[in-house]
Amino acid sequence: MSFPKLTFADLAAPGIADLAPYQPGKPVSEIARDYGVTDVVKLASNENPLGPSPKAREAAESALAAVHRYPDGAAFELRERVAAVQDVAPEQITFGNGSNDCLDLVARCFLAPGRSAVYARHAFAIYAIATRSAGADAIVAAARPDSDPQARGHDLDALAAAIGGDTRVVFIANPNNPTGTWLTGDELERFLDRVPSEVVVVLDEAYIEYAREAEGYVDGRRWLASYPNLVIVRTFSKGYGLPGLRVGYALASPAIADLLNRVRHPFNLNAVAQAAALAALDDREHIERAVALNREQLPRLAEGCRALGLGVLPSAGNFICVDVGTDANEVHEALLRQGVIVRPLGGYELPNRLRVSVGTAAENDRFLDALATLRAADRLPGVS
Repeated sequence: MSFPKLTFADLAAPGIADLAPYQPGKPVSEIARDYGVTDVVKLASNENPLGPSPKAREAAESALAAVHRYPDGAAFELRERVAAVQDVAPEQITFGNGSNDCLDLVARCFLAPGRSAVYARHAFAIYAIATRSAGADAIVAAARPDSDPQARGHDLDALAAAIGGDTRVVFIANPNNPTGTWLTGDELERFLDRVPSEVVVVLDEAYIEYAREAEGYVDGRRWLASYPNLVIVRTFSKGYGLPGLRVGYALASPAIADLLNRVRHPFNLNAVAQAAALAALDDREHIERAVALNREQLPRLAEGCRALGLGVLPSAGNFICVDVGTDANEVHEALLRQGVIVRPLGGYELPNRLRVSVGTAAENDRFLDALATLRAADRLPGVS
């Protein structure tokens, strides 16, 4: 008896074979190795240029003494501290190995073949990966037009219209990565009123430490009591400067948090990460310094790009989205040869745009000088 020859892609669960893997920003070591550049500036991954709190670093080093033991699987101390800081009950919290893990937990709980998730065009790539890896259909809503003050940002009317009878999850990033655009509190509240109660709304607030100062931006926690279908996702990777330790968390109703914790992998938050995050929460001065640096340097970086004739979207994050007026991959490659790492956005259907993280003044100067070099060589047409 003969059997048809099947590839492993044929054997994979629905949606997996067609997925493109997430592409992180290039590491400094790769650029140094491949391009022979020794002085590399990385502005590709929206990292805090100040790094973590010294208190968090010290706590992480101390925790290494007990790495021969399993971590606290419930992350009790960190859970109690996050609950106090965020003014929620401990049973409303689910920890993840980074906020991406929390997004995946939502998909695993509420998505499956025959169901759909809705998210916006140009939204964070993990929404598509989480949706399709769960076998669900991905419904992509149109973004705001270029004529809008928040061009390429989330269009909440389009998102609401895309919700169907099989929709179980809506993903919303506020502010959005990679555009930097944001939604006001009034807009979001009107949207939440329109969403059916059986649809889980995931509000991704990865950049909230920076976004709080944006006009009209509000903290999503204010709606947790009123909308039991709301899940807020946050991270220690951005403002707190701990991306290498992977600490994220979700805030939700106790009923949803209970489900997320049922599918959460055991010990998904290691002991070093728990210790560092706990200490980071107690160093408000460090967060304030990071936010102050971003407040100073983001407009400076944006104006420097505009002075070169480049378009820049408004941003409530710690990065800007820059229109270089040509294939961004070519500009990205030319910048790499000058030792500057940024992020091309072709994978987000923004082929002429780069995402550039806000660095220190010196790092931002390196980027702007590299752009000026390309402009002088007629390799940067711009949009003016």
